[in-house]
Amino acid sequence: MATSSPANRSPFSRGLQRETKRAAVLSCAAKLFNTKGARSTTLADVAGRLGLTKTSLYYYVATKEDLIYQCYDANMRQAHAQLDAAEAAFDAPHSCLMAFLESQLDTTLSALDGEGDYYAAPLEVASLKDEHRDALEGEYRRLSKRLITLLEQGIASGTIRPCNAVVTMRAMIGALDWSFYWLYEMPREQAASVIGVLRDLFTFGLLTDPRSLASAADTASLSLPVDEQAFDRDTQNRRKQEAFLRAGTRCFNQKGFSGTSLDEIAEQLQVSKGAFYYHFANKEALLTQCFDYTLDQLEGIVAGVERLNVTPGSKLNIACRQIFALQNSDQGPLVHFNAITALPPTVRQRLLARLAAVHATLEQAVTDAIACGEFRELPAGIVIQLLTGALNAAMDLGNWQPIDDIDGSAADYFSVFFQGLATPTPQQ
Repeated sequence: MATSSPANRSPFSRGLQRETKRAAVLSCAAKLFNTKGARSTTLADVAGRLGLTKTSLYYYVATKEDLIYQCYDANMRQAHAQLDAAEAAFDAPHSCLMAFLESQLDTTLSALDGEGDYYAAPLEVASLKDEHRDALEGEYRRLSKRLITLLEQGIASGTIRPCNAVVTMRAMIGALDWSFYWLYEMPREQAASVIGVLRDLFTFGLLTDPRSLASAADTASLSLPVDEQAFDRDTQNRRKQEAFLRAGTRCFNQKGFSGTSLDEIAEQLQVSKGAFYYHFANKEALLTQCFDYTLDQLEGIVAGVERLNVTPGSKLNIACRQIFALQNSDQGPLVHFNAITALPPTVRQRLLARLAAVHATLEQAVTDAIACGEFRELPAGIVIQLLTGALNAAMDLGNWQPIDDIDGSAADYFSVFFQGLATPTPQQ
């Protein structure tokens, strides 16, 4: 990487001043993107936060598209730089992986504490122009391949237990999927402990005995519901509405709220736009019902698992596998929770209350599993937030490798949570 000359690093250098101001613009925009969504944030919003005129902002970015791309590009550059630093500091692949993940969390925490820049979570890459989308997706795949290679090196050297490197990498990255959101909501003293919990969890896992959940999901798993009333008129109307919800969810997950087009959804389903308005008043109503539909399914799975006569740890394991199966079935995917920022505060609060109730049930399973000696002692609330991120990200796994065996892929995906990466000791 080329370095700046001493003259360029001078505080009187116009180039340095412009770059510093540009970084401030990108940090401010990133904070807004993470809370409002990229497409829902206007250039006037960014200029207003910085005390600039909209005209002044054009000195740093050409268009709204350019601003989104620069913010996402800054995120990718930062991630590669953090992985470069981890590789320079550590020889052991496991230590390098942990250092990278911890640096990602530390970046978010530093920004929240006012000690560093914000970086935009690249949630709406699919809505960008081809050249920008291709460039960002290429950098993301390059970063992912670097992480996969580290896992493979650790497995080959015997310092990381045998696992599916691609699936495990996706789960670990997914765990941080919406950390920028829940870290903001978490009390600061609790948030400060997240980095240590992440290292402990991904090194040693939840289980006191890594073999204890080997066949739990196979012997006690639930079946996804099947509707047999195919010729009932109400059922047909509900199925049509659910088809809209699934198509809408896919679009919202890929392009965000503002980037989603009702025409595109109607075209996917090969129906008229009028058919959409028969079921939904507007796009906001569609997103709201996508969230309610997602939460209906999550609540149904959790309630079903609660009735099983198995250990608390097995309940959590089965719930995770069922949600994974749903994400990768014709009834999925579930809506990405980051999209909730596009909804009005009252609607958001209602939906977050429902999500909190699901989290509370899963947290109780962790707490009960710790109490009976099934799980190691780790903060249940943080574990569930990390696990929720991975569950939300499970919808994208098929883009990385074929999912021929859903339950087998689910077992691989969550093994880093239950077993960690460390090579089992002889006692285990």
